[in-house]
Amino acid sequence: MHQWQRVINTTIGTSSTELICTNKLKSMADHLRQSVTFLPLKDLRYTQTALQGHTWFMSSMYDIHEEGEVQYQQFPSESSQGRLLCLKGRDKHDGSWNSYALAWPETLPFNATLMKGLTFVSYNHYNYDNIWHGLSAMVPFVAWHRNNGCAMPTRWVLYHWGELRLKMGLWLTTLMDATFGGKPYIEGFEEVGEDEPVCFEKSVVMRHNEGGMSRERRMEAYDLMRCKARVYCNVSLEGRGTEVNSRGVPVIGMTMFMRTGPRSFSNDTAVIGIFERECAKVDGCRLTVAYSNNLSVCEQVNLMSLTDILISPHGAQLTNMFLMDRNSSVMEFFPKGWLKLAGVGQYVYHWIASWSGMRHQGAWRDPNGEKCPFPEDDRRCMSIFKSGKIGYNETYFGEWARNVLNEVKTLKLEEQVNRNSSTTSSTWCGCR
Repeated sequence: MHQWQRVINTTIGTSSTELICTNKLKSMADHLRQSVTFLPLKDLRYTQTALQGHTWFMSSMYDIHEEGEVQYQQFPSESSQGRLLCLKGRDKHDGSWNSYALAWPETLPFNATLMKGLTFVSYNHYNYDNIWHGLSAMVPFVAWHRNNGCAMPTRWVLYHWGELRLKMGLWLTTLMDATFGGKPYIEGFEEVGEDEPVCFEKSVVMRHNEGGMSRERRMEAYDLMRCKARVYCNVSLEGRGTEVNSRGVPVIGMTMFMRTGPRSFSNDTAVIGIFERECAKVDGCRLTVAYSNNLSVCEQVNLMSLTDILISPHGAQLTNMFLMDRNSSVMEFFPKGWLKLAGVGQYVYHWIASWSGMRHQGAWRDPNGEKCPFPEDDRRCMSIFKSGKIGYNETYFGEWARNVLNEVKTLKLEEQVNRNSSTTSSTWCGCR
């Protein structure tokens, strides 16, 4: 196209020559527009390996990936040969009806709408309502944002199994608002015709969540979100670290983050009493009991900033742990049956503890619970055990609490000494 344009601009000849060149150029452009090929966003050939390799989302595309960094696709880029990403992606029920293509900016598909600015395109194999699954899909965008001078998205396009999604849960929306400095605009393509394509001036696609990122890069992303969330909620960036009691002893914040319904304690009062007694034995320990469903997002951010030891049943509320200061501790509790039947998903809070710089202090698994009519290693039992109640073991809980409290107390005293000998601290929520 550029070659033909130069011919038009430089040819010294008759107007008929110019007209021939112009028509030739237009014909070439039309052929390029017509040659844009749309492929299914969800490739059903890879149904059995939906999360492996290229995944079944935009399966023909390769990711940009440097060792230890986030995996992503960017358009336009060298790998896309300067082409933009285009979508026909409005279907909310069957991702195989949605499609994607690449096109050069000068020859976008016929009737295409060009959306200006930076677009984040997210693929999530689970959902955007559960705070753990939603956060896992957002972390790579935060890492990319941090590594690219805090570039801000104009819009988000959310997909689950190739199907368009129009919202994030409130917790995730608030966190992204804090991190990116504005409430995320979720694109729904309402102003676009039914089968008309949309192309993006610049777009970044994520489909592997945190896969491929080193622990250091993950911690940097969680550090940024923690910092931004505290600024957004007017919470001290210093966290718990600087607080001491009247005797100059560092305060240890012990928080019991309780659940109601599935995977809650069968006797809250008894469990609270055990940790209350152990906390009372340690100078500087303060116990807080809270229920996650009774707190706003900023109240959760504030609570976590005052927490050194988080005590909670397995559940999405544990995702809040990354909002604690680094090196804080987590104690997790499971109902009967999870160890044998729940698969690797039961370890997600071990993972997030490691990725966000926390200390996972182990898990207690209730040996007692509801009876299953099948052998207890039968997969069908998980439907019974999944939402079971959690009992307690007073002796074990007491000893466990003492060990963790002693470890945290020692760590806090060491931090106090180091802090007193240092004159600088950093509270900047920065990007590379």
